[in-house]
Formats: sequence, C-alpha cells, structure tokens
Amino acid sequence: MSYIDDSLSKGETIYRVFEFHWIIRFFLVLHVILCVTLIWIPVALYYWLTWRCTEQGVTNKRVIHKSGIIARKTDEMKLGAIEAIEINQGIWGRILGFGTLTIYGRGDGDVVMKWMARPVQAKRDIESADYPVSATESD
Repeated sequence: MSYIDDSLSKGETIYRVFEFHWIIRFFLVLHVILCVTLIWIPVALYYWLTWRCTEQGVTNKRVIHKSGIIARKTDEMKLGAIEAIEINQGIWGRILGFGTLTIYGRGDGDVVMKWMARPVQAKRDIESADYPVSATESD
C-alpha cells in the first residue's frame, strides 16, 4: 500500500495520483545501459529507487509529495491553504510534455513536484479538487 493510501484521514479520498513523465524511464534505461561498466550500477540503482519511492498526488483535502528511499520526507499542503500554483517548463518540457509544479501557500514551505507528466492537467486537477469548507471559512 502506498504512503498516500496509508496517510488518509477520516473522510479523505484520493482525487488523483500524479505520474512521472516517460522521460524518467528513458533516463533509467540510459543508466542501465551505462551499467555495463560496473562502476555505474550503484548510480543506476540509486536513481531507480529514488523514482520508485516518490509519490505525489492530491486528495479531497490536501496535496502530497513523498520522497525517500530509507528515510521519508513528505511535503503536504491543505487545499484551502493553496495560494498559487506555478508551472515551470523548459523547451524540452514543452515539447515532450513534462514540467515542475510549485505549489505556494500559507505557512513556511512550498510543495515542489518535479518531472510531472502533463503539468497543466495536474494544475487543473489540483485546482478542481473539492475540499471541505469549514464553518469559519464560509463566513
């Protein structure tokens, strides 16, 4: 079971789990090819584990980015605290359809999601996720 599934609070449902762009797999294959030289095996293994151990998604209450192979680091932000979402795409990102989302909100940290497939769609998904409005927010 994934971290996002394990961390759901009462009444919280997963709205979308975001995928990495296919170019990540390309780089992983490149690392595997470079593994022919035995020196490269630890590097390839590290990048593969980093990719496999990263999760990013949005629920009906929050945005989640989890990373870490042995240790765990999570960046989470409640949907009601989001103030802006920035998309950063270079030339290759525009051509191939990947980018980085930076989610700004109230508080100290921002949530950064790198190598996102279809970042504009991911931004729309975050903005359209329904979050519960408390009595103090609706006044």
